[in-house]
Amino acid sequence: MTDYPLTLLYDATCPVCKLEMDNLKARDLDHQLLFVDASAPDFDAGKYACTQAEVMRVLHGIKPDGSIVKGVEVIRLAYRAAGLGWITAVTGIPLLKPLFDWAYQHFALNRHHISVVFADLIIHIAAKRVEKRSRACKNGYCTIK
Repeated sequence: MTDYPLTLLYDATCPVCKLEMDNLKARDLDHQLLFVDASAPDFDAGKYACTQAEVMRVLHGIKPDGSIVKGVEVIRLAYRAAGLGWITAVTGIPLLKPLFDWAYQHFALNRHHISVVFADLIIHIAAKRVEKRSRACKNGYCTIK
């Protein structure tokens, strides 16, 4: 059974979350990830066999067979699809996995506050990414869809 395409249900009102989903979109060259804004007014959590509150609490991923993965497991799968699996490999080590799961839970609960604290950094990173893609387009290597 395959994990892809993986549908990511994320909170686009969270600047950190949106920044990371935009990064994954740009790197998902094989189109293995589908992105669904769970904060959109027309979002229907029931379509994915979960509730709006659950989806807004932690990142959810829906595999092709309809099974649901949450939190760090979704991040591992998404990074793998985007060719960045090496970055999250350590999060799956059995001895360290509980620590990363715990840390993600605390991040998820405080993501909007974290976004406020790091707003300048988030804006800077986003601007640099747009500038880099724009420069690539000018040089004939445009990946913007």
